[in-house]
Amino acid sequence: MKNAQLMRSVAFLIILAIQAGALALAETSHSGLDQDGIAEAFGKKGAMIGETYKVTLSRFDLRVNVGAILIKPDFALTSWAGFIKSDDTTLTYGDLALLESETNPVISKLMEKGIEVSALHNHLIHETPRIYYVHFLGHGNEVDLAKGLKEALALTGTPVKSSAAGSAEMKSDTAKKIEEVLGHQGSMSGGILHVNVPRDDIQVKMKDVVIPGNMGMNIALNFQIDGKKAAINGDFMLLASEVNPAIKALRENGIEVASLHNHMLDEEPRLFFMHFWAYGDASTLARGLKAALDQTGVKK
Repeated sequence: MKNAQLMRSVAFLIILAIQAGALALAETSHSGLDQDGIAEAFGKKGAMIGETYKVTLSRFDLRVNVGAILIKPDFALTSWAGFIKSDDTTLTYGDLALLESETNPVISKLMEKGIEVSALHNHLIHETPRIYYVHFLGHGNEVDLAKGLKEALALTGTPVKSSAAGSAEMKSDTAKKIEEVLGHQGSMSGGILHVNVPRDDIQVKMKDVVIPGNMGMNIALNFQIDGKKAAINGDFMLLASEVNPAIKALRENGIEVASLHNHMLDEEPRLFFMHFWAYGDASTLARGLKAALDQTGVKK
């Protein structure tokens, strides 16, 4: 009996050791990125989401209104940079939320640091002050890329510091109804419901590197909830054939198109990103977004 118990104990310890070794290996090989180096360069830790290391920076320094609606930073005033490893190099991609006066100094600094600018546009409409978004692409050493981005951010008022992550909130009845209408679940914090709809039907590549969905290759639907009403903003990632059917669906449901543009330079397949805006009954607006989703290849 004692021998049997001893053998079971030894077997259990061996299993634990194997699992621990596998976990350690997974953590080491999960991305191959120098995550500590990126965090040190930015002065803020990011988070590993799948194979992407992502640093997010909210513009808490800004006060932006659309009419009487105060835009919360995590709703539509967020900069971010994603990093993925490809063979012996790193690709960074993301966008920076900027005041008009910050835009060209930042572009110049990105170019100086060898980071390409892939798009410049608005995400909102009717906002005061006007906010611009610079999308960027970079290839090379991840720490060098992070340092270049930090130098660009230093030309802005963007708060760059580690802070406690916002805790998840209980979803309100309004949020639950939105999810029911959309047929997709989201996460809620700070009164904002974020719903990311994957485009599993599309495999996006840049320079033969597969860009994962968690690096912005999805449809982002954001709701700043106000009782039974909500402000909505986000973007649809679309194939060319889907653009005008999706626009038609939004306009038929009273949702404004804020912008239509590219985010990248040489992606395959060619993609278009359409941002939108509306304020009104949350369930009604969710039905309008669902009508636009139904014009895409998103899994029903």
